[in-house]
Amino acid sequence: MKKLMKAAVFYGKHDIRVESIPVPEVRKDEVLVKVAYCGVCGTDVHIYEGDKGCVEVHPPIVLGHEFAGEIVAVGENVRNRKVGDRVNVDPNVLCEACPACLAAKGHFCEHMTGIGTMVNGGFAEYVAVPAKQTHLVSAGTDLKAAAMTEPLACCLHGIDMCEIKAGAKVLVIGGGMIGLLMLQLARLSGSSFVAVSEPVESKRAQAEKLGADLCLDPSSMPAEEFEAECKKYNFDCVIECCGLVKTIEQAVRVAGQKAVVMMFGLTKPDAAISLKPYDVFSKELTLRSSYINPYTQARALSLIESGRVDVTSMQSEPIGLEKLFLVLSDEKERVKGKFVVQL
Repeated sequence: MKKLMKAAVFYGKHDIRVESIPVPEVRKDEVLVKVAYCGVCGTDVHIYEGDKGCVEVHPPIVLGHEFAGEIVAVGENVRNRKVGDRVNVDPNVLCEACPACLAAKGHFCEHMTGIGTMVNGGFAEYVAVPAKQTHLVSAGTDLKAAAMTEPLACCLHGIDMCEIKAGAKVLVIGGGMIGLLMLQLARLSGSSFVAVSEPVESKRAQAEKLGADLCLDPSSMPAEEFEAECKKYNFDCVIECCGLVKTIEQAVRVAGQKAVVMMFGLTKPDAAISLKPYDVFSKELTLRSSYINPYTQARALSLIESGRVDVTSMQSEPIGLEKLFLVLSDEKERVKGKFVVQL
């Protein structure tokens, strides 16, 4: 009789159930990870709402792609991992043979497998993953922090493309988990001034603690006045982290001359923005976007282990699997901070 485990199984829009399912079997090149913590991502919310995330999701499936834990079993071909190793997991499994992979564009792999989006992921007590997808976590690093490696890795890919130069002025739109990570990465990249636009007071306070030079409340004044205030700074880079049409459009309007506008937040698949080409032309703007986390997982873990980036102060108290549906379905709950499921 197969051993059972507790897991949150997604069956379709607004339908996620905590059930007992079999513990996965470990294949030759895989390890079995006992999950300690798994983060709740905005992509999980999109999927719960019936939208496409970064890839198509085919229920039933166990979601969760931001997780860390301990290896409890290894496949017969695995040589570089052992039982007892503490690891986090890069959820994007590349084929390493298609034209995109061979051109070092692995995040566009033609045969990518997404752990937690295409195959069962971390909202479960155990998950089997290819050993090559695991990164060893040092003994002094909390696994709750290590579970945040994947979102930080995504932010690293985005910040790399912002091309922030020493002394640059940066505006981050949105003070949630991603915005707060971008704030810290912008500072580490050499910016001399980082502003954060965020309507929630508690998030602005957290941004100040993490080093924001200026926190703006876009809800405190008419949009025209707010944008006029932003334009005074002639921002070299604007990083949009909300994934809303109105804030993406605003990012273009408030960007300074020769600025990079990073459209980082994930929108609904059918969302469309209104853009005046003349606004882009007259300021010589560069519009960019960022897709998942190619080749940045190890760098992200190094930043967490060194303490150079704080990934825990914006987290709420860990929740159990039984409360996952509440976080996915209630926007008011998500305002409280970054949620992490403790297994």
